[in-house]
Amino acid sequence: MVNKDTSLRMQNIVFTGFMGVGKTTIGQKVANKLYRDFIDIDHEIEKEFNMPTTEIFKKFGENTFREKEKEVITRFSQQKLKILSLGGGAFLQEEVRRICLSKCIVIFLDLSWDYWKERIDLLIDSRPVLQSKSLEEIEELFKTRQEIYSYHHLKVTTDNLDVDEVADFIVDSLNVAWNTHEPLN
Repeated sequence: MVNKDTSLRMQNIVFTGFMGVGKTTIGQKVANKLYRDFIDIDHEIEKEFNMPTTEIFKKFGENTFREKEKEVITRFSQQKLKILSLGGGAFLQEEVRRICLSKCIVIFLDLSWDYWKERIDLLIDSRPVLQSKSLEEIEELFKTRQEIYSYHHLKVTTDNLDVDEVADFIVDSLNVAWNTHEPLN
């Protein structure tokens, strides 16, 4: 359920999906098209710790990272007119899912395993959750996480689409929803 206290047009837009599906790249494009501020949650966490995510995981552990992630997402989800890109594991936390689904418009960027695994060489070094895992273990993680991404307001399958096509589709879909539910006079 989307927040009824805030106009749909004012609500934040949250991008979720598995790591490496394009949440940041597409989120930035959508933010530019809608004249909104873009917030990459992992980047905000890195700024607070003054170190990259991989180092946060090594030095403080995943639990500390997830607590900070929840705090940062909660803080930004209370604001308006932002585009938020969440890390691939953020929706593992029930409280994060609940906050995002109730306060924001959640968009799930879906990419099939066959398309995603073509990106693995670009991702493996910067994603602590993938390090020291076999391709089979990564595929299992990918498939397991699909269930947590099923909680959303809009799903966009990005196979065979470039960044601009996905961003345009999202902006068009949002405009239809906004004009249907809150027409401008």
